Amino acid sequence: MKRYSTVARTLLGAIGITTLLSMSACGYLAAEPNQAGTYAESPRSQEAVAEEAGREGVLTTADAAESYIASTVSPQPTASPPLAAGGTNIPNDQPYDLMYFASEGVNPFVDTEDDHFSTFAMDVDTASYTVVRRYLNEGHLPPEEAIRVEEFINYFDLNYPGPENDKDAFAIHLEGAPAPFGPTNAYLLKVGLQGKEVAVEDRKPANLVFVIDISGSMAQENRLGLVKRSLQLLVDELRPTDTVGIVVYGSTARALLTPTSPEDRDYILAAIDQLEPDGSTNAEEGLRLGYEMAANAFQLGGINRVILLSDGVANVGNTGPDSILQTIDRYVDEGITLSTVGFGMGNYNDILMEQLANDGNGNYAYVDTLEEARRIFVENLTGTLQVIAKDAKVQVDFNPEVVRSYRLLGYENRDVADQDFRNDEVDAGEVGAGHSVTALYEIKLHDSVQASEEALALTTYIRYQDLDQGEIVEVAEPFNVGDFRASLDETSDGFRLIAAVAEYAEILRGSYWAKEGDLGEVERLALSAEDSFAEDSEVLEFFNLLEQAGQLVEPDPQP
Repeated sequence: MKRYSTVARTLLGAIGITTLLSMSACGYLAAEPNQAGTYAESPRSQEAVAEEAGREGVLTTADAAESYIASTVSPQPTASPPLAAGGTNIPNDQPYDLMYFASEGVNPFVDTEDDHFSTFAMDVDTASYTVVRRYLNEGHLPPEEAIRVEEFINYFDLNYPGPENDKDAFAIHLEGAPAPFGPTNAYLLKVGLQGKEVAVEDRKPANLVFVIDISGSMAQENRLGLVKRSLQLLVDELRPTDTVGIVVYGSTARALLTPTSPEDRDYILAAIDQLEPDGSTNAEEGLRLGYEMAANAFQLGGINRVILLSDGVANVGNTGPDSILQTIDRYVDEGITLSTVGFGMGNYNDILMEQLANDGNGNYAYVDTLEEARRIFVENLTGTLQVIAKDAKVQVDFNPEVVRSYRLLGYENRDVADQDFRNDEVDAGEVGAGHSVTALYEIKLHDSVQASEEALALTTYIRYQDLDQGEIVEVAEPFNVGDFRASLDETSDGFRLIAAVAEYAEILRGSYWAKEGDLGEVERLALSAEDSFAEDSEVLEFFNLLEQAGQLVEPDPQP
């Protein structure tokens, strides 16, 4: 054993850490057994592969070790097959170059004997869904790492009732039934949270500073034209108590419009009309100037928000989310939040846009059409702007005597340490007025308790800072074995719809747990919910996307 470990370490040093990091970034995954005896997808390092080979007696020489590592970890060249539907002859079979995404892997099943708590930050971002929608609408499958399941789930309004008490920020809705997909004899649990509504006339005054990327890349696909039309929609939704400022950046940043009341509508529209692409991309300087403008116009007790409109590709100054946020984090602490809105395909940085919004206590959306801009800046403007809960977290406590194991679908990059659930210094999620948050779990029960209807299966806790009340609130909701529906036919249409949406995302991201997935079955389940969503244009569009994805996904060749 010791000899093989030494060989592995020697090879690892020879091959180099850059190669290892490259493999991790590209998401080469393998199935590894977890404590529950199931398999989860997780990165395998070269050293881990070599040590495994050593245990199996495969490695006898350094050459053998190198060959084994290469065949096990590295992708092997193969003859180019005919192009599949949606395929291209562009390197990596990607229709768009310079698209930056990061995968956080796929959550495994967790044995409750090892950890019976599941804790994550609430998330209402939706960008992943609309990015993938654009890929499909243009006839291409998205890269697997572009897909965040929770952003697919939370794109849809499931019409949860709001809290009955005006003082409560959230209502909790739990629903469960036999899982339509995934492991046999498993249950699917839906955890739904509905934020309280705030009437348009009751929205707080807003100090908005738009930081707009006018670099040369924004000329592609007329991205800047879509930015301009999006902002023109917004202007008519603002109130006299609001202000709008605009900072633009290319190679350098400059103030285009100092904070101005929407009563000067024509003046604001004239400034928007001046936007023209020019120069490189100094996002850091643009955000710094935008935050300074927002700080100078700060509205005490109001909404103070910087909104970045960009393709996310920075190439001047600091270019990563951590280094950029270091220059402006004091403004975040002072209550100026940051939202990001993405535009463009090809030369697009999803990583930067998502992480900036997370670190800036805001939300991340992607605009692929003018209708999506209308959804964000008109229909959901109050929810987009007015936060009702800060550092909002969810913790599900599974009863180990009832639940054998569980798996959270999505939220991989929103994980919170269990012990930090009640640590109110830990950053979590922000939720806007009227927004809903949904999470899905696959659950396996112990055989001996399946008939014990009164047995407690789990308790869902939510904890957040209520911005209206100015205090920390924690709420709990239990769920018994008998609360699971006997069949899918007894569940709500919303339950079946969102189960289909989640499986659709799982299949597209190549999840181990959906390796037997069938988009035809997903479509049939989604259509069973059609009656309740017959007038919902977003759900009807989803049905079309399912058909498009089904035409692009090629079945695995039979051996």
